[in-house]
Amino acid sequence: MKYLYFPGCSLKSTGKPYEESILSVFRALDVDIEELKDWNCCGATAYMAVDELKSFSLCARNMALAVKQHGEGNGEPVQLVAPCSACYSLLLKSQHYMEENPEVSRVVKTALKEVGLESEGLSQKVRIRHPLDVLANDIGIERIKDQVKKPLTGLKVVPYYGCLLVRPYATFDDPYNPTSMDRLIRALGAEPVDWALKTRCCGGTLSGTIQGVGLRLSYLLLKEASRKGGELLLTACPLCQFDLECFQGGMNNRFQHNVQMPVAYFSQLIGKAFNLSDREVGAQRLFIPMKLEAAAP
Repeated sequence: MKYLYFPGCSLKSTGKPYEESILSVFRALDVDIEELKDWNCCGATAYMAVDELKSFSLCARNMALAVKQHGEGNGEPVQLVAPCSACYSLLLKSQHYMEENPEVSRVVKTALKEVGLESEGLSQKVRIRHPLDVLANDIGIERIKDQVKKPLTGLKVVPYYGCLLVRPYATFDDPYNPTSMDRLIRALGAEPVDWALKTRCCGGTLSGTIQGVGLRLSYLLLKEASRKGGELLLTACPLCQFDLECFQGGMNNRFQHNVQMPVAYFSQLIGKAFNLSDREVGAQRLFIPMKLEAAAP
């Protein structure tokens, strides 16, 4: 199966190690993936807060470009992979609104027509995918397990999905107790930590706007992950990774607590278990290095 890859803004900037690790892991698994040409920002966060219709139109343009790039194929929908949780969620939301709301559909159709793109049937012609879904359900746990060259035996890994990935529009995992990442962690030889906050919000953009609230939300996650014995926290979202890793100093100053935990992308851990180099998975870009040896009992 061929996939088109929509990086979104983050994976070309602060989320660069996410892009590096996703593409390296897919190459190691011989997955046919190609970047979407001439993609644009999905409109998450600022656009969605100011003008939903413009945001839906931006998302629809990416989907229309995917159909154009993919061609008619064999009648199967285009598989458009969006690693950023915000992009993934907003692309799915746009499909739902275009399908269910005639006014949204009318505005989007007019906008795309102005730039020579077709809007009909985008909900059926494009299937929005997250790489976690592709790895766990298309490629499969057993194939990933077979690719492991360096088992991470005994390492306690905390799977953190965040608040946008598995709800409200995704259908590939349970919205309140997802397990895809847990199963991947086991396939790598590591031990997933069972905890109740795997879909709690990290604070998102609040860390840069209402910092007291944002820092507290992230701190609570890291504190609980540490209390549960976690040695590494895995995420699937560039904003979650940024909040949870980069603000640990501010959290410790504010809450008088010494939390220091590596926060990496799930794809980086897979790549290391595949024995890929640090540069191939962007591990050298992390502020807090991954420690892949289990702590002594």
